[in-house]
Amino acid sequence: MIVDVHAHWGPWFFTMDVAEVNLATMDRYGIGVSIVSATEAVIYDASAGNRALDGWLATTERHYGYVTVNPRRLAEAERDLDEYLPTGRFVGVKIHTDYTGSPVTSPQLREALALVASRGVPALVHTWGATVLDLAQAVADTPGLRAIAGHMGADGHRYAVEAARACDRLWLEPCYSHAPAGRIAQVVAGVDPGRLLFGTDSTLIDPASAFGAVAAADLSPGVAELIAWRNAVQLFGLDITA
Repeated sequence: MIVDVHAHWGPWFFTMDVAEVNLATMDRYGIGVSIVSATEAVIYDASAGNRALDGWLATTERHYGYVTVNPRRLAEAERDLDEYLPTGRFVGVKIHTDYTGSPVTSPQLREALALVASRGVPALVHTWGATVLDLAQAVADTPGLRAIAGHMGADGHRYAVEAARACDRLWLEPCYSHAPAGRIAQVVAGVDPGRLLFGTDSTLIDPASAFGAVAAADLSPGVAELIAWRNAVQLFGLDITA
């Protein structure tokens, strides 16, 4: 069993879009469940994208959704959370700091994180470089919040180790468009394996990238299983077994 905690549904404006999230792609890599955000919601209109994703999730049994939140449109975000989280098909929140112009240190992002914490679900937050340290501080300052550092800081993975050590309510997921040698192994060696997840950034990036990076880390079977699915099942409260 593999749970992909960082995936997408819908077309991209980038040329590297590999395909829609589909069962053939998931089956090729042994992904049992994907947690997806709507591309439209992330890059253009959060509310419209969430609404479209809600309709699509009713047609699939192997996908869960993120309610995408734009920190600069919190009234809309609150309405969407109230509408979609009770369906049971949405299990968390996605926030992209760059597309919304809401850095982790901004008051808008802090307000959005407090709103997520009040709903009791995890937030997948885009991080890059040292911003993963800012996210750790924001989580520590927000009672009850659980957050996932998307890309675990990308080229700032060493900061991600520091961030995860500083905050026990921060999880890391590794998807990244590059594959620096030793990146995954360094993070696994420095962080509680119970706070590591697996994500691919599909459909923007082919899952082969994440799979290759994790395989190169030569993980023990126990740690590999935690990262592949057990940690995600516990964090999101998913009713699935291997």
